[in-house]
Amino acid sequence: MANVIKLRKGLDINLRGRADKGTVEPVKSADCALVPESFGGVVPKVVVREGDSVRAGDALFVDKKHPEVKFASPVSGTVEAIVRGDRRKVLCVKVKADEVQQYVAFGPKDVASLDGEAVKQALLEAGLFGYIQQLPYAVATTPDTTPKAIFVSAFRDMPLASDFEVELKGYEKDFQTGLTALSKIQKTYLGVGVRQTASALVDAKDVEINVFDGKCPAGNVGVQVNHVSPVNKGEVVWTVDPAAVIFIGRLFNTGKVDLRRVIAVAGSEVKTPSYVETLVGTSLGAVLEGRLKATEHVRIINGNPLTGRKSTLEDYVGAHTSEVTAIPEGDDNNELLGWILPRVNQYSTSRSYFSWLLRKKEYDLDARVKGGERHMIMSGEYDKVLPMDIYGEYLIKAIIAEDIDKMEQLGIYEVSPEDFAVAEFVDSSKLELQKIVRNGLDMLRKENA
Repeated sequence: MANVIKLRKGLDINLRGRADKGTVEPVKSADCALVPESFGGVVPKVVVREGDSVRAGDALFVDKKHPEVKFASPVSGTVEAIVRGDRRKVLCVKVKADEVQQYVAFGPKDVASLDGEAVKQALLEAGLFGYIQQLPYAVATTPDTTPKAIFVSAFRDMPLASDFEVELKGYEKDFQTGLTALSKIQKTYLGVGVRQTASALVDAKDVEINVFDGKCPAGNVGVQVNHVSPVNKGEVVWTVDPAAVIFIGRLFNTGKVDLRRVIAVAGSEVKTPSYVETLVGTSLGAVLEGRLKATEHVRIINGNPLTGRKSTLEDYVGAHTSEVTAIPEGDDNNELLGWILPRVNQYSTSRSYFSWLLRKKEYDLDARVKGGERHMIMSGEYDKVLPMDIYGEYLIKAIIAEDIDKMEQLGIYEVSPEDFAVAEFVDSSKLELQKIVRNGLDMLRKENA
């Protein structure tokens, strides 16, 4: 029997433009790019040169501090450019794709016959180990860490988030193989939503299944870790995106690095929100070609509206991107005397507008903050939407004050920036909570290095 965990705190934000689950359309682009920033905490060292020929599975860059951690090319082709930014920071490595794809042959393996060390070495060799993240610090993990547990959350509940059951269809065998491989390294927990029914999830083998019944952000892996096996100082847990579990399973089943994934193209500025199958590193221009209602006054987001990155059509699908969304920018709105209107089309958590009476209404929210940063008021706003056993407001204040001892006492090792996404949405002080938490985690990581 699966363990059912009910969460009473949280907030579901019903936005217009959810992707239709009916069809999945393949999308290709002439070039792909692997973006080091997608792998938090990695300092990249490029191991290819412009003009080099690579196969899918060949390393494009490695982690400078841990050279054994490679990052595999999604496609075969010619290295077109190594794009650098300020102070020669590596922004991406672009590969012009071949018409016929060539793969590095790592050879299929029977996971049941492998031990944890053999699984880890196979992932390192194939350039997939970097897709595993860790708590504390919410960064890509390293081979020298020993996790006390591994967590996979197949439950996505952020606004306009992709439904993993759509991504899973047709890849159930690979998903199970990936779970079995992870379970060889350490005990693995699979988190699913109470409404998910796919047999590959609810009947998964070699893992402990936890069913989460609650509002957003119940699907966040950090929230699930907090309720199942909280992270104390000195402990490490690994977290793996469910799509990366499929990548891992494909590696062992086929012997190839195949980074195809199904993502949602969603948002009120998309003509027909739907799902597409594409590669990690595909151009957002190719993903959104012919799909946007307009090209001006549109916010393109590499991810969901709460945790994704503001992007352009020249950017690329990130390593952990499960949806690409487009919402109104809001910079062309004119709301003269708008404050005196009933605002039934505007969303408010404080019942400031009459829209709170329309509980199932879908909202077309834009990207405006609607107000400037203000002094932080201890109002309990975060506690209402943060289903974790921590004092969110006190933790944020400790991070702002750079009080490391207090941060540790208040549970910073258990959180990742995305856990504060909903709290940031409801915050009347307009603070960038996710950025604050990221800065706090980076500070602690540097101190403990």
